[in-house]
Amino acid sequence: MKKILLLILTLSLVQFAKAQELLFDVKVNTPKIQDVDPKVFSNMETAIQEFLNNKKWTEDVYEPEEKIKCKIQLTIEEELSQTSFRASLAIQSTRPIFGSSEETPLLNHVDKDVIIDYEPFQPIVFSKNSFQDNLSSLLGFYVNIILGMDYDSFSPMGGEKYFQIAQEILTSIPQSATSKYLGWRQLDGNRNRYWIIENLTSPRIRDYRMAMYKYHREGLDKMHLDPTASRATIMEAIMTIKSVNRNYPSSMILQMFANSKRKELIEIMKKGDKTQKDNFFKAMVRIDASNASDYGRIGK
Repeated sequence: MKKILLLILTLSLVQFAKAQELLFDVKVNTPKIQDVDPKVFSNMETAIQEFLNNKKWTEDVYEPEEKIKCKIQLTIEEELSQTSFRASLAIQSTRPIFGSSEETPLLNHVDKDVIIDYEPFQPIVFSKNSFQDNLSSLLGFYVNIILGMDYDSFSPMGGEKYFQIAQEILTSIPQSATSKYLGWRQLDGNRNRYWIIENLTSPRIRDYRMAMYKYHREGLDKMHLDPTASRATIMEAIMTIKSVNRNYPSSMILQMFANSKRKELIEIMKKGDKTQKDNFFKAMVRIDASNASDYGRIGK
């Protein structure tokens, strides 16, 4: 009987290890907070990490080595009350490159104006269809953005389901909450959560999402087989993104793309021929004009 129970327990643990999709590293920093017990924030850090890493977010089975690596850095800027804080949220995710030990960044974003309420030792409760609190909605929203971007990189428009869930999370925020918790509404500015999901679900951005599949699955993942052909494929993806930028100028998601991929693209295109370098430079200074000088580093 003991052997049977041990076998059942072992199989359960193996299944649990396979179940979760995300591997989050969470840090909560408090550079400006002096009067709050540090245990509050260490508990917050643990609660966020356990919530993100232990919850089942998809119906798919992930092997341990397939988990999506992510980082969150929550910087507490101001204490609004004993249980309410103003913060900034930096979030990153990466994807492995097939045939290589390297990874490619998919998301590198800072949400600068976040207000969260947190009661120590209270579990984080999340529902995609109903608002529980701003912290759980924020985390659930960005998890589904990460999943959508990851799935888009492996199959054409593969992340649609997760972007729709992110949309549901946004629309579930009650009007009474959006006046306190900024970033969920169009009127809160032109660089916020509303615009992230508006962009990703807009027909005008469809070609960008298709380009993400080409860039990753047909470009980066084949770089170990034929670097020259893969570089040409990546360049095709960039030219598609340039066209998207022309049809939807100043879209937030294209700036997020540039923020995530700038360094990687420069390194890839340094090895291109003169025509590729010229076309790449002309495309990126359109897409990412404020960082035009960085793209000049590829040489001629």
